[in-house]
Amino acid sequence: MPPSSTRARQKPAPTDAGPTLDLERYVPAFITFIANKLSNSATAFYQKQFGVNVTEWRIMSLLAIEPGIPASRICHVIGFDKGPVSRTLAGLDKRGLISIRTDPNDGRTHSISLTARGRATHDKVIVAAFERERRLLSCLSKDEREVLIDLLRRLHENLGAVTDGSYT
Repeated sequence: MPPSSTRARQKPAPTDAGPTLDLERYVPAFITFIANKLSNSATAFYQKQFGVNVTEWRIMSLLAIEPGIPASRICHVIGFDKGPVSRTLAGLDKRGLISIRTDPNDGRTHSISLTARGRATHDKVIVAAFERERRLLSCLSKDEREVLIDLLRRLHENLGAVTDGSYT
């Protein structure tokens, strides 16, 4: 979003008469811009401080919550395709941060867990993650934070309205 000082400036006239987005009100743009900026800054910080990027951190945090889950579950929860998740898992495995084992109940799937080294890294990163969240939300009251969390949860649950392909 443009800084507040930019908003006061007169906006240039559009080059054609077609519709344009109002980036000050278009919710998907706000969510995308916030997510991109959070991800980019998290990757820079986590990589420098802990040697993991934000995708690796997302996967590690999920494995701390759900040890032994398969890659398909990771893809479903964080919303990534199999390719990037597989590449990230391979890198984490090579660095000894996770363990990938064939599921004894189904030889076609794998059980993925943090190693002791991965858990130790997770436990360091989570402190920084909570501090980043605290700083981000510091402009909101406790009640506003609760409202925001509820609204975001509802939007997340309603994603099917635009992701299932039936809305054209």
